[in-house]
Amino acid sequence: MTKDKLTIVKVGGKIVEEEESLRQLLADFASIEGFKLLVHGGGRSATKVAADLGIETKMVDGRRITDDDMLKVVTMVYGGLVNKSVVARLQSLGVDALGMTGADMNIILSRKRPVKSVDYGWVGDVERVNGEALSALIRSGVVPVIAPLTHDGEGHLLNTNADTMAGSTARGLAPYFDVRLVFCFEKPGVLRDENDDDSVIARIDRAAFGQLKNEGIVSGGMLPKLQNALDAIDSGVSEVIITKASSLGNLDAGTHIVDNKMI
Repeated sequence: MTKDKLTIVKVGGKIVEEEESLRQLLADFASIEGFKLLVHGGGRSATKVAADLGIETKMVDGRRITDDDMLKVVTMVYGGLVNKSVVARLQSLGVDALGMTGADMNIILSRKRPVKSVDYGWVGDVERVNGEALSALIRSGVVPVIAPLTHDGEGHLLNTNADTMAGSTARGLAPYFDVRLVFCFEKPGVLRDENDDDSVIARIDRAAFGQLKNEGIVSGGMLPKLQNALDAIDSGVSEVIITKASSLGNLDAGTHIVDNKMI
């Protein structure tokens, strides 16, 4: 039986925090046909609000340490300010959006990251996505807008990487839909030369990822993004695209993450 198409878009960084880029992205998102879902970040806004409140932001390898005070900040910013602003804008575009965290309807359950060399505090690693409940909500005509917060089932919210949430959500919904996952960010795709926007790598499979990683062509924040993309493909997601936010209306562009046999 043919599955209905579902497009999951993950957006973060400057795109959700700059007026013009956000306006264009949401207009493009609203024009996507069929079922859809949006996952957003908002780390820069959280850092600014924390600074305004006199709370120090601590990062390790690009990941935020989330102590008690920082958890309050990210909950306010991600689950409140950013999430509800996006929802209101989508409503103005005729999209019946619903702002959510992983705790709402118990859609995403996580466990607190264990302390190894670093204590990340209230940071969650996704354990389970309630695909059945989420798919029923989507089929009812609602467009979920998911903030990067999950819960542990014991009453605690957890700060959770938005790329990971998008990938996990895509995997959780793959049994119910033909899922296309789109990571939108500031660059036009995965670049062979980070200083040359024309050096987009059009297709990457797991073997190519290993080679690009070993050669140092992909590094830093792109590594978990690509790992999430490849894990999604392995788990039944039909298509993963990493592209510039302004290319959301043209998904032939960007970098397409594919199964080995499709290269």
